[in-house]
Amino acid sequence: MEDKRNIPIIEWEHLDKRKFYVFGICMTMMIRVSVYPFTLIRTRLQVQKGKSLYNGTFDAFVKILRTEGTAGLYRGFLVNTFTLISGQCYVTTYELTRKYVSRYNNNNAVKSLVAGGSASLVAQSITVPIDVVSQHLMMQRKGESMGRFKVRNQDGKRMLVFGQTKDIIVQIFKADGFRGFYRGYVASLLTYIPNSAVWWPFYHFYAEQLSSLTPKDCPHLLLQAISGPLAAATASTLTNPMDVIRARVQVEGKSSIILTFKQLIAEEGPWGLTKGLSARIISATPSTIVIVVGYETLKKLSLRPELVDSRHW
Repeated sequence: MEDKRNIPIIEWEHLDKRKFYVFGICMTMMIRVSVYPFTLIRTRLQVQKGKSLYNGTFDAFVKILRTEGTAGLYRGFLVNTFTLISGQCYVTTYELTRKYVSRYNNNNAVKSLVAGGSASLVAQSITVPIDVVSQHLMMQRKGESMGRFKVRNQDGKRMLVFGQTKDIIVQIFKADGFRGFYRGYVASLLTYIPNSAVWWPFYHFYAEQLSSLTPKDCPHLLLQAISGPLAAATASTLTNPMDVIRARVQVEGKSSIILTFKQLIAEEGPWGLTKGLSARIISATPSTIVIVVGYETLKKLSLRPELVDSRHW
């Protein structure tokens, strides 16, 4: 039986693919610029021992800005932009999987769950090596490093951005070989597949609940903009423990998820599993609003011409 939805969903077959990809890349880049500082802060909070450097998200923001300047909040950003590729692979996989699953089950929650998990699997296979390099660059504080590798200065001069990236890549390869670029791959899958699989069903669930509570003339985009952060907060809370472990495995060079978990509990107790959660939710809230509004608007702008006026999207 088909879902009774008040908010229509634009599916893959409704889209003009050329418009979808061009607008999508531009939108994704703008979002990454706005939320990257909080991604960096979250990673540093998760990797630090206890509260040895920062007492929380705001404290980290102020200290990084004071000691390293604005550039300090964007360490590793240029490398991280290569994940634009994985972003496009993610949305393509998500939409195509929804289309495929609909042949066998037209329940929206099932389609969202399967498509979200599948999209994350594909995206993480591309993203992890980029994340490993960018996270080590994030760890480069002024004059020191919070991670295993430290960018070496040449003749006392600070290396250019691409020089720093090359230096980190060489150090990772020398220490761990090619496998070093996929360190934490399993932990990433265990973090982001559930996160993505949970986010989409909750997003549609919250949108439906809000739709039933608001007047019929309430703009769909407003309901979706509220539903996105609610779904993000839910998914972030459920998956944050694994995200802390993933960050430590990748940055500290640990090889065992279980041993990393045991060490974290022994050193910091259960509360250690919540590290970086506030930064994650803070970064997720505005970014999710932008992503949801942008993505739903993107799909509306990318509708095939003959469908634009066919119904109230």
